[in-house]
Amino acid sequence: MSITVERKEALIKDYATKDGDTGSPEVQVAILTERITNLTEHFKSHKKDNHSRRGLLKMVAQRRKLLDYVRGKDEARYKTLIERLGIRR
Repeated sequence: MSITVERKEALIKDYATKDGDTGSPEVQVAILTERITNLTEHFKSHKKDNHSRRGLLKMVAQRRKLLDYVRGKDEARYKTLIERLGIRR
């Protein structure tokens, strides 16, 4: 359900705005999206896992807040981010 260290480092490298950047909204959204995708796959075989479903909903809400922040700061940055991640909306 969680992401591997190698995958997380690859996401950080791909979405970082500058060298050594791990806390920008783009990186945080990319990591959350990966975790959400993994949990979605988990629910295909574990339909009644409501404890993990609660965590999934919290992650989705956190990602939405971060995306709203980016959208308020820079609309073009927001559009490129959701396009790169393949998030609809």
